[in-house]
Amino acid sequence: MLITLYIAVIFIILFITIINLPVFGKLPNGLRLAAIRHQPNYKNGSLQNLSVTPMQPEGISFFTVLKEFLFGKHPDKSPVNALPYIKPQLHTVPGHSETEIIWFGHSSYLIKINGYRILVDPIFSKTPSPFSFVGGKAFKGTDFVKAEDFENLDVLVITHDHYDHLDYQSVLKIAPKTTKIVTSLGVGAHLEKWGISADKINELAWDESVSISAGINFTAVPARHFTGRKFKRNQTLWSAFILQTPDQKLFLGGDSGYDTHFAEIGQQYGPFDIAMLECGQYNAYWPYIHMFPEQTVQAAIDLKARVLLPVHWAKFSLAMHPWNEPIERVVVAANHLKQPIVTPKLGETIVLNKYLPTQKWWNN
Repeated sequence: MLITLYIAVIFIILFITIINLPVFGKLPNGLRLAAIRHQPNYKNGSLQNLSVTPMQPEGISFFTVLKEFLFGKHPDKSPVNALPYIKPQLHTVPGHSETEIIWFGHSSYLIKINGYRILVDPIFSKTPSPFSFVGGKAFKGTDFVKAEDFENLDVLVITHDHYDHLDYQSVLKIAPKTTKIVTSLGVGAHLEKWGISADKINELAWDESVSISAGINFTAVPARHFTGRKFKRNQTLWSAFILQTPDQKLFLGGDSGYDTHFAEIGQQYGPFDIAMLECGQYNAYWPYIHMFPEQTVQAAIDLKARVLLPVHWAKFSLAMHPWNEPIERVVVAANHLKQPIVTPKLGETIVLNKYLPTQKWWNN
């Protein structure tokens, strides 16, 4: 009996120790929590989407999804060969007349605009999870850039607090060398837990804006998703961001299921010179929190985006579809609906209005 008790106590202590590790961050409290509770989409103890958004469709349980994910047959979830890449120029800044974007796989990309360098949702760890031994490994060939490579960034943008967008190890290395951070309301609690100065952090609720300088403005807008790094969901906000300069407007999509908010954003803030939108990690088991590729194209049209850059694929397998199915489907849909699209290689620099590659490199 005593041995059983001792084992139980040890397991409880171990569990408490693990869930309080820094990687899990911290829930908002104090004035930050008060601000969250005053949001119009806060009710019943958590933040809500604009539309009712269940995690799974009616009649589908979490255990059904887990069983399919772990034991179902899902071929080609990872590429056989290393993905091709182009070694990028991270530190050069183009003239004010040009805007460059470098995509690193998944939802991580660097924007060079108006003399500023802006990094979005960097994840350069081997797995999109709190521990390196949990979760699918990054695809071969996607480790051509490391967090340590980024020096003297102007802005770090974090759309929400999921592990594949707010990567603890990457942020620890990048944030100290970044002037400003722009993120969703509540995410600052994680960042401050990790020793990042509150003076750097700009947290926005939906439709709030911040000017980083006279020529760089960010506005948070709604997405259809959820948040949480431990057990309690939706205690911090999830957002897309509009990046606006005197001459250009970019849509930084983060994660979102499809809904009417895209058309509403397009009507209020569009048109956009380019929209970075997720096109991967979808499944019929969770149809409301991630878009299918055809919906990605429709979202770009709703936003009145002149060009679509599909992201959230080509680095990790977080769903059951073949690794290259998202881009195949989104290209077909874009051609059918006549939505201009850009499909750069990993690390390749695209230049708005000048160089927008469309090669199908994933077939090579």
